[in-house]
Order: sequence, then C-alpha cells, then structure tokens
Amino acid sequence: MTSVERGASVPVTPQDLVALRRRTSAVLIATQILGGLGVATGIALAAVLAKEVSGTESLSGLAPTATVAGTAVLSMPLAALMTARGRRPGLVLAYLIGALGAGVSVVAARAGSFPLLLCGLAAFGAASSANLQARFAAADLAEPEQRARAISLVVWATTIGAVIGPNIAAPAGRSVTGLGIPAAAGPFLWAAGIFLLSAVVVAVLLRPDPLLTARALAPAEERTPEGRSLRAGVAAVAASPRARLAIVAVAVAHTAMVSVMSMTPVDLEHHGAGIELIGLVISGHIAGMYAFAPLMGRLSDRLGRLSGIGLAVGLLACAVFLAGTAGGRHGQTAAGLFVLGLGWSAGLVSGSALLTDSVPQAARAAAQGLSDLVMNASAGIGGAAAGLVVATASYAWLNLFAACLLLPLAAFALFTRSGRTGAVAGDRQA
Repeated sequence: MTSVERGASVPVTPQDLVALRRRTSAVLIATQILGGLGVATGIALAAVLAKEVSGTESLSGLAPTATVAGTAVLSMPLAALMTARGRRPGLVLAYLIGALGAGVSVVAARAGSFPLLLCGLAAFGAASSANLQARFAAADLAEPEQRARAISLVVWATTIGAVIGPNIAAPAGRSVTGLGIPAAAGPFLWAAGIFLLSAVVVAVLLRPDPLLTARALAPAEERTPEGRSLRAGVAAVAASPRARLAIVAVAVAHTAMVSVMSMTPVDLEHHGAGIELIGLVISGHIAGMYAFAPLMGRLSDRLGRLSGIGLAVGLLACAVFLAGTAGGRHGQTAAGLFVLGLGWSAGLVSGSALLTDSVPQAARAAAQGLSDLVMNASAGIGGAAAGLVVATASYAWLNLFAACLLLPLAAFALFTRSGRTGAVAGDRQA
C-alpha cells in the first residue's frame, strides 16, 4: 500500500462517508460544469476555425475528428495514471493538457498552420476525456444500488456548460480581435482559462481522492497492487460477460448518436431548414442527452442495468426510425433527435454503472479507461463513415445502418440476461 493510500485508509464512519460522498459529488459537478463549458465553447467554432486556417471547407470536418481522436488516444494513458495514483492526478493532468491544446490551437490560428491546429485540437480532446472520467469518479464511493444515480448527476451537470458554451462563443471571438487573433480562435483562448480553473478546483478540492478512498475501504483481497495494471483491467473485462456488454452498450449508443447527430444539420439544410431551426433541433438533442440523465440513473438503479440498456436500445431504435423517415418534416426530425439523446443517456448511464459493478475494485480505473477508448474510437469511425453514407446514399440509409448496430447489442443483452447468476442484490443491479 502506498503512502497516499495509507492516508486514505484512516477509519471512516458511516456519517463521514455520507458527507464525503456529498462533497465529492459537489466538486465533480462543479468541474463538470466548467469542463463542459470549456469544451462546448471551443467546439462551437472548431469547424469554422479549421476552414479559415486550411482555406477549404473540405478539411473543416477534420476538426471534430481530431478532437475525438485525441479523446480516444488519451483515455488509456490517463486511466493508467488514475490506476496508479488516483482520480485527482489524472483529472488535473487531463485538464492541463486540454488547456495546452486550446492554447496551441490559438497559436496555430494566428500562424495559419493547419497541421499545428490539428495537434492542438487533439490535445484539446483531453478535456473531454476528463469530463467522461468524472462520471466514474462519482461512482467510486457510491453504494452499489445508487451508482447509476451518482453517475447520472455528473452527466446531468454537463447540460449547463453544453447550453451556455455555444452562446458565449461569439463574445469570446470578439474579445480577441484587438490582439490580432482570429475571432474563431477566441473561444479556444477562453477554453484554456476555463480548463486551468477546472484543474485548480480538482487539485484543491477533490480531497481525499475518491478512488484511493474506495480502495482503502474495499476488502483486503481486492487491494492487491497486481490487480491495478492496464493488463489486469483488460483481463477483468475479458473475464466478465457483463463488463463486455457494458462496453459494447456504451460504444454502440455513442456511435449511433454521433453518426446520426453529426449529419442531421446537413439533412435539415437540404430540406430547407435555416440556421435558427437547426440550432433548436440540436439544442433539443443536447437536452435529451444530459437533462434527463438523473431519470435514467434512477431507472437503472431501480429496474436494473440490463433493463436500462434495453431501454436505451428501444429509445435509439425509435429515434432512428423517426429521423430516418422524417424527410422534410422538421418536427419529426426534432423529435427523433430528442429521443436519440434520451437513448444515448440511458446507454451511457446504465452501461457505465454495469461496468463498474462487473469488475474488481482494483481493476476498475483501467477497465473504465478501456471503455472510453472503445467508445470514442468507435464514434470517430462512425462519424467519419456517416458523411460517406449520406454522400453516397442518403440520411435515411444512415439511420438504417445505425439501427443495424442495435441488433447485436440487443442480442448480447438478451443472452447476458438469460444466463445471469448471482444473489438477489446482484440481480437487482444487473
């Protein structure tokens, strides 16, 4: 046991643990609001900035791709750091890398270097990785029957930043024009400051470290250092059908959401929608993703993780049917995107809780990092493929392909449910 863990292993009374959970949740919610605000502020004009720097619209789509790739690539190194040292060092480093990436993006914009901009955007993705990992930090100290709710509260907090961020992008752009910085790079300068503030909040207030505290409170047989490697995390996932289902559920929900959502503005514009209407549709989609996360958490805790994943499959199937058959009916498209957000929320919350339930304490951080890697890599591929599908076929075909992703997930969930074993409490969690 390291000295850090010895510090975390000071006897904790039930009253102390309740207070610690509340404090940890409050800090994570605050940093999630800040982190979500920084990411949303920067991403709002990322494609516009890429177009200005590259000089061609055809390369603008590489901006979100670079950010997603950075999020995916950095997931495992950050998970390795958290596995070894706890949540706080990993989250602080992720926000610092995100701030550095935002700063590099500003420098690239001023220098007119597109390759440097892509590097900056990839590093910027570390902040998204921190936001994703925060949901698992919320689950570290939660009771098993309340893990989904703990995760969902942190996911819900993203709503605030996601809604406010795009609305301050324009003022951020205007604030830097006198410095010789392109207006489209202004949001990234603001994002750098926000990420630095997030890092300070985590470093100062996220004490004691929730992961190290959870390890100290775990049974003695789960404290072995041998179980805390990335290899042990992968092995734990490979040994557990429920853990594999959890990773597949999160990856499929995220891939279906990203692929359909990314092409919806193009389809709406093709059918005569203006920027205002497109903005309203995407805002409704974001509300579906985050605002109802606490409801999804309660349902997952009460009905079980597998039921939550089944709900996600049903909602996503309904969403792609509505969006894929909408044609020029903008109201139907809006409804489909709202339900798409709900399905993503159900899949992310239930899948994340199921993964945490299904692997040993020592291996959780590594397994959770693996989940984020698979989720973001799959979404990156799905997002890139979505454009090709729409260009060569149609938006309706894209939704059909998204529906096809749901079939193996549904079969996997049914197979896992039919073969489940364990005590009543374990069944209730699953």
